[in-house]
Amino acid sequence: MARKLAVVAMGGNSLIRDPSRKSVEDQYEAVTETVRHIAELIAAGYQVVITHGNGPQVGFIMLRSELARQYAGLHMVPLVSCVADTQGAIGYQIQQALANELRRRGLDGQTATVVTQVTVDPADPGFADPSKPVGEFYEAAEVDELKKLHPDWILKEDSGRGFRRVVPSPKPVDIVETPAVRTLLKDGFHVVTAGGGGIPVIDTDQGLLGVDAVIDKDLATGLLATKLGAPLLVISTAVPSVALNFGTPEQKNLGTVSVDEMQAYLDQGHFAPGSMAPKVQAALDFIRAGGEKVIITDPQTIGKAINDGAGTHIVP
Repeated sequence: MARKLAVVAMGGNSLIRDPSRKSVEDQYEAVTETVRHIAELIAAGYQVVITHGNGPQVGFIMLRSELARQYAGLHMVPLVSCVADTQGAIGYQIQQALANELRRRGLDGQTATVVTQVTVDPADPGFADPSKPVGEFYEAAEVDELKKLHPDWILKEDSGRGFRRVVPSPKPVDIVETPAVRTLLKDGFHVVTAGGGGIPVIDTDQGLLGVDAVIDKDLATGLLATKLGAPLLVISTAVPSVALNFGTPEQKNLGTVSVDEMQAYLDQGHFAPGSMAPKVQAALDFIRAGGEKVIITDPQTIGKAINDGAGTHIVP
């Protein structure tokens, strides 16, 4: 009997739970905790595809690259390569931790990681107004030198904390490695893919070309789930439920909500643009493209969400 398919987006809190604990070993510990909860889906009969964030990790690589340039004269690492590096490194941690958890539970299953390119439209409005900060902060005195070294960089002042490089954040159009993911799923693998929203590429007359941009992880995950025909999309985040009037005395946690009702809340501005709004938008896009259900909750509630209806469930 074929297993049901669930696509799971691991939130940033699944990799760095404490700002004072950012080492690779700390990240693996956090991943190990999160996959225990994802294994609840597998125990319930699901085959899983896992995506993940990579913002801080890309920042670490860029900082190492900048320091290596300053002190050893080494070349800078392009942003697309930073994303690819994190897909491999974080994917390795997830597949190892999940294999160990399945073994501990006596469950069968292997996991593989796919380094994933995601096509974007070069005419996307995001390219005209780069706004996604990446990398470290720079002093004002460094800006002229940086522009000489990197004429294509756009640097903007960030909330009085210094200058940061900003890049476009275009919408995902297609997941290039979807056929590879389908093949692995057909052969029974759980798959880690589209890490960090994917490596942004444009389709040119000469073939695919990587571009410096950041694709929203949740939008890419929703597109992937649609292309795979998954009935269930699980978006893990730092809170157990989506809420209206979050952080106020009038906060109201949402249980089961229809697409139209959730769209109205989104239009009313209930969800923060940089955090919950893209998760809700990804959920709406997925359901409207034929998905059956989206669950938004924190990792530790995934099991209760599947078995007892906890968390926020968005349905047609």
